[in-house]
Amino acid sequence: MKLHIANKNYSSWSLRPWVLMTTLGVPFEESLHPFPMGGGPTGFEAFSPTGKVPVLVDGEHTVWDTLAIAEYLAEQHSAVWPADKNARAWARSAAAEMHSGFGALRNTCPMSCGVRVELHQPLPEGLLQDLHRLQALWHEGLQRFGGPFLAGAHFTAVDAFFCPVAFRVQTYGLTLSAPCMAYVQTLLALPAMQAWYQAALAEPWIEPAHDADVLAFGKLTQDLRHGKSN
Repeated sequence: MKLHIANKNYSSWSLRPWVLMTTLGVPFEESLHPFPMGGGPTGFEAFSPTGKVPVLVDGEHTVWDTLAIAEYLAEQHSAVWPADKNARAWARSAAAEMHSGFGALRNTCPMSCGVRVELHQPLPEGLLQDLHRLQALWHEGLQRFGGPFLAGAHFTAVDAFFCPVAFRVQTYGLTLSAPCMAYVQTLLALPAMQAWYQAALAEPWIEPAHDADVLAFGKLTQDLRHGKSN
């Protein structure tokens, strides 16, 4: 299988299937397509029906959208979702909620792994509401299924869907409850997340439009990316 992704520093959607497949040991070939540094067409239409990433190509089959990719992989790999029926139903619901919701969190805190940003105060009300719901959801999963992952002892697709949030917490210094921060650290410590993070720091591509979005609600305090000074 070939997984088409964009910049590891910026592309939160690309991270989801990449970290899922890497952590579960699902073999794939990575094909990385950087966003144009000066803006303009991405050229993703050459391999993507929607012109967006990620896209998984498996022989004659092309699968796009992160939920669809997770379900496609689940048909071949049982570990993608929890074995327990109740945990599996909850995990699918939580992943779908992340897939379609948390708009304020996405917009206020776009993913950029290699920088640190201090958000302007007071925080936007929409962001506060998203963080409240996020913590309620995480607490429910951790308490119901015993942790350290959201649906139990093992990393599954629901955790992959929240891996970009872990990087956002790190980038923007978001304050969460102790159990939620422990879960963030569990995700950040995964070998796959560490590999993604180091690759993101080493990327030579700095895309101005993405960087402008990152600083729309805060100020830069540290830039750890290749070729940048703090």
